[in-house]
Parts: sequence; structure tokens; C-alpha cells
Amino acid sequence: MTQKGKSKPILVPVDFSANSESALLCAAELADKLGSELVILHVVHDPGEAPGYYSVKGRNKQMRRMEDVAAEMLDEFLHTLRKKHPGQAAIQHATTMLVVGLPVNRILESADKIQARMIVMGSQGRTGLAHAMLGSKAEQVVRLSSMPVLIVKQQKQKKA
Repeated sequence: MTQKGKSKPILVPVDFSANSESALLCAAELADKLGSELVILHVVHDPGEAPGYYSVKGRNKQMRRMEDVAAEMLDEFLHTLRKKHPGQAAIQHATTMLVVGLPVNRILESADKIQARMIVMGSQGRTGLAHAMLGSKAEQVVRLSSMPVLIVKQQKQKKA
């Protein structure tokens, strides 16, 4: 328990993918059972070729700060999930964090900062050459984290 009598939060890094949604739903079930809060984290990875800005389509090639666009995407992602899962209390009461930097570093730093009880994150499940070349953020977090990490893979759709 933390100082105020609440259980430590569960950190859920998201990239707005279906894998992130699966991880968030799993984390919400855990949070409800453990009496924890959810903290949903998005890390803005600043690309070298256009540092700090995204080109926004449909707006006369307007450039916008990456953090502003990412904040809107995070709000929309959470809003959509709250509508899809109105009975999921942990999602309804989740808080968000937006940070800039290298994803693995920022995930670990954020987990330490909020004194998370665990990290729950999705994985794309790359294998073979793609995994060897790109590595896995989830795998790196597992190796480097000082706290438990749960990796959730998206459930495959059953064919009719």
C-alpha cells in the first residue's frame, strides 16, 4: 500500500494499436481485482528526420508539435475504450501520462516515478529476422525492469 492507503498503480504503455488495447483490457481486470489504479502512458518517439513535428494531412500540410498530436491521439484512444467498455471501472477512472524520448527508457522511468506495482504492455510478437533487426521494446522492458512485467498478445480472431 502507498502512503494514502491506495494500492500502487499499474502502468500500461500504449501505442494505440490493437495490441495496446488488449494489454489495457487485461490490466484493467487486474487493477479491479487488486484495487489498483491504471496509469496509461504514451511515449512520443521523436524521429530524427522531422524532430518535434508531425505533418498533419488535410490541413494544408500544416506542421504540428508531436506532443500535441500525440495528446489528442491518447485522449481519443482512451475515449473510444471508455465507450466500448463502460462497465470497466479501472478504464473509466484511468489517468494518462505523455512523455517524450526513447520508449524503453521512458517506460522504465515512468514506472519508477509513479512507483508502479507492475507494467502491463502489448507485444507485436515479431519473430525471426524482424525481431533480430528491430528487437522488441517489450522484451527490453522485461530484461531491464526491476518490477514485474506482464506481456499481453492480441487474441487472434477465430475464422468462421
